[in-house]
Amino acid sequence: MSTAAAKKTLHVSRMAETLIGSEIIKLAWEVNDLIKKGAKIYNFTIGDFDPKVFPIPIELENEIIKAYQAKHTNYPPANGIPELRKAISDFLFEFGGIKYSPEEILVTSGGRPAIYAVFMTLINAGDKVIFPVPSWNNNHYCHLSGAVPVMIETKAENNFMPTAEEIKPFIKDATLLALCSPLNPTGTTFTKEDLTEICDLVIEENNRRSADEKPLYMMYDQMYWVLTYGNTKHYDPVSLRPEMRDYTIYIDGISKSCAATGLRVGWAMGPQSVIDKMKSIASHIGAWAPKPEQEASAKFLQMKSEVNSYLNQFKEQLMFRLEGIYEGLMKLKSEGFGVDAIAPQAALYLTVQFNLKGKKTDDGKLLYSTAEVTSYLLHECGMAIVPFYAFGSSHDSTWYRLSVGTCKLNEIEESIAKLRTGLQKLM
Repeated sequence: MSTAAAKKTLHVSRMAETLIGSEIIKLAWEVNDLIKKGAKIYNFTIGDFDPKVFPIPIELENEIIKAYQAKHTNYPPANGIPELRKAISDFLFEFGGIKYSPEEILVTSGGRPAIYAVFMTLINAGDKVIFPVPSWNNNHYCHLSGAVPVMIETKAENNFMPTAEEIKPFIKDATLLALCSPLNPTGTTFTKEDLTEICDLVIEENNRRSADEKPLYMMYDQMYWVLTYGNTKHYDPVSLRPEMRDYTIYIDGISKSCAATGLRVGWAMGPQSVIDKMKSIASHIGAWAPKPEQEASAKFLQMKSEVNSYLNQFKEQLMFRLEGIYEGLMKLKSEGFGVDAIAPQAALYLTVQFNLKGKKTDDGKLLYSTAEVTSYLLHECGMAIVPFYAFGSSHDSTWYRLSVGTCKLNEIEESIAKLRTGLQKLM
């Protein structure tokens, strides 16, 4: 092939050419390479579940098998089979007090296509989207849709959740406010008071706008909402302020609540006028969940006792791991090491801090940056975790996401012991 021809094949859209890859995937490749070479790595990077540690509900598994045996392998309706949308509607009301009709629900292949459809439905190129950092993938969806990202760097003292005060300066000309609670990557949640203040801000702004102006919408990702621990309670915009109903699009699904990431059953709910447009976009990209999984999910979500039983044991196992690692890190902190963490609240994530910049390794190398600290933790402490800059935060941030989705029970004490050994080498 000639040089000219080779250059021609590289011509792609400006969007594709400038789309950046995932920092998490990049780190995962390095972790997997070390594991292949025989290194003992405690891999806390993955926002997913090891099915051997956290299997999906057995009732759901059995219903999937039955659905395939019944030959439910053709196209489902573009917005999801009616039985599933009805089951989702009932489930949301029964477990969360959230009332949406089946017509206001769109079933998608996991949460990602639903988020993409929100952006593509509401955003014109150049529209502003406000979102906190750290947060998951909002920057990439802005890039895909041509939105102008307005990133709010959140603070540890607020558990890395954004406040109305931080959002207010940017709200007057924004189209979308993208929020998530429980938050990926932090596993922290909105308080009732903080979310109410944000809702009041959105309502006030929409009351200010004229009838011919596009409203300020809120995308509320609550994919982890059933996975809360202790006294933590999940709050949602419409339940707090019914006036938010016209402006709120929820993102939800069974991916995290049932350790069912590979089943690809997610959904969105919101104003039917918006949901109908999202349905058109999702149908054009074939973003429906597989029909057998839809049939099975419809049946499982109606099994109230079985759903409760699964969630109780699932949450117990996740909490045991989160608490165990948190207590181990607090012990290291009490011993004088530069570590810290926020007590677990929800999801499968722990927010941890490694304040190790300026420390010297035993071979005299100075750790200048978060990237170097991350590499040291991986290679010398056997701990693979994701720095917050992979979620949009400043590269100076010393905070990390630790995920327990693949953590085996024996790895809790082992990982803390190996971490202590590695930290003891630093001067």
